[in-house]
Amino acid sequence: MENYLARSATVASLLHLTLDDDLRMVKNTGCKFAGRVIWMWGGESRIEVLIEKGKPFAARLHEMDPELILQGAVFEIVSEQVNELPIPGFVFDEFGMEPEKRTFQYEAMLYDNGHRVDFWNEGASVPDMSKLETRMWFYYVSRRYIDIGVEALHFGQVGIMDDADPGHKHWLEMLGRVRRYAKKNARRHMVICDAHVPSGGIVHDGKLMFDLHSFPSRPKCVADEPYKAILKKGFSDSIYGRSAGGVTPSGWACESLPYIVEIDNFGTSDHPGECRETDRFHVWGWDEITWFANQPEAYRNEWLIYAYNWVRETDPAGYFQLPLRRFEHYSASMIMGKRQENTIKAIWEGDDDE
Repeated sequence: MENYLARSATVASLLHLTLDDDLRMVKNTGCKFAGRVIWMWGGESRIEVLIEKGKPFAARLHEMDPELILQGAVFEIVSEQVNELPIPGFVFDEFGMEPEKRTFQYEAMLYDNGHRVDFWNEGASVPDMSKLETRMWFYYVSRRYIDIGVEALHFGQVGIMDDADPGHKHWLEMLGRVRRYAKKNARRHMVICDAHVPSGGIVHDGKLMFDLHSFPSRPKCVADEPYKAILKKGFSDSIYGRSAGGVTPSGWACESLPYIVEIDNFGTSDHPGECRETDRFHVWGWDEITWFANQPEAYRNEWLIYAYNWVRETDPAGYFQLPLRRFEHYSASMIMGKRQENTIKAIWEGDDDE
C-alpha cells in the first residue's frame, strides 16, 4: 500500500478524456496509483459512454504497466439523470429483489424532509446511504468500474451521506457487497476503497471502514507573501497526524492508516486573491487547484517538491498525491499543460534514492 501511495497522482478523467500523450506521461513519470481516472459529477446518463471510452484505455494502460492501479470515483451527488438509466438484473439479484423493468429513482435516493435536497443545484442532491436505492446505485456504478479494470474506488464526502446512518451500518453493507464482487471478479481480485474523512477516519469495534484515507491538502496562505502558501499540522481540519488506526478490511493492523492528501477542487470564495485568516479552506481566496494552477511555473515546481517532502517528514502515514491532471473547479475543459511532468518524475525518482 505504501509503495503505491508513494507514487500516487491525480490523473482526472484519464479514461474518458485521453490522448496518447497522457499514456506516455503516466509511463514516463512512473505513476503507480492513478487517482480519479473515471468519475461523474451528476450527468449520470453518460455512464455508458464513459465505460465504452474507458475500457480500451484501461486495457492499454495495464498492458503498458500491469502493476498500475486505476482509481474510479463515486461521489456525493446524484441528479435527476439517474431516472434515465435502467436497473440491470444483476443489481436486483445482488440485493435479493425480484427483477423488474424500471429505471433508478432519483427521489428514492434522497434524504427525507428536504435535507440536503438540491444541495448542489436544482435537481442535484446529496444521496442518503440509508436508502436502499442509493446503495443499489453505488453498487451498480462501482461494479461497472471494476469490470473495466478499476481496482480502487474513492467515495467522496462520506460525512454528508451518512446523516441517517450514524453507525455506518448501510455504508458497511454497500462496501461489503462491492468488496465481495471485487474478490471474485476484479482484475487482481481486490478493490481499495477510500473517502474524505474530516474526522480522521471511521472505525467500529477496532475495524477501519476504508483501506486508506484521503483528504484535501489544506494549504495555508502566508499573508505577507503573495501568493505563497504552506502546509501546517493542525491548520483547519487537515488530516496530518490524525489518521485513525485499527484493523483494515484486508486484515492487517496499524496505529495510523496510510493516507493521501491531494490538491483539491471545490470552488472559489467571494474574495479571490485575498488571504483571510477566517477562511480555513481557501488558499488566497481560491480553491486549492485554482491557486496552484495560477502560480508561476517555477513556484509550482518548488511547491510540489516542498509539499511531497513535508508530508513524508511530518507524518509517516501520509503521502502527497501529485497532480498529473486536475480540473479547476469542476471544469471539464482541456487546457494547456502546466509543465510539471519532469518535476513529478524527479520527485519519485528521488524518493527511490532515499
